[in-house]
Amino acid sequence: MNNTHDLIVSGIHLELTPSLKQFVHDKTDRLFRHEERIIRLRVELECDPKQDVAHRFTAKGHVSIHGPDMNASVSTDECHKAVALLVDKLDRMLVRRAQLVKARRHQSDRRELREVA
Repeated sequence: MNNTHDLIVSGIHLELTPSLKQFVHDKTDRLFRHEERIIRLRVELECDPKQDVAHRFTAKGHVSIHGPDMNASVSTDECHKAVALLVDKLDRMLVRRAQLVKARRHQSDRRELREVA
């Protein structure tokens, strides 16, 4: 595995403890293992005390990858849960993106064959 990707973790109205940073690093490592074309992953953790308890913590993810960038956001009542849900959501987005690229690759072959025939 090449180590050309960056992980940026930032907190908004939230103190980033070393254990929280390590948790984010461990969870996002799965994304880098599944998709080697990720250039940069930025995770923003936000605590908004004015929100109701169910949506107090928000985790936002910004994936810089070859092609259009991907963004996702998750709100929940606990910071670690928000990170886990965000990584799951980004993983699903990356899988869907890979399936669409694969489908487009196969469709273009069929069109070229029809044009030749």
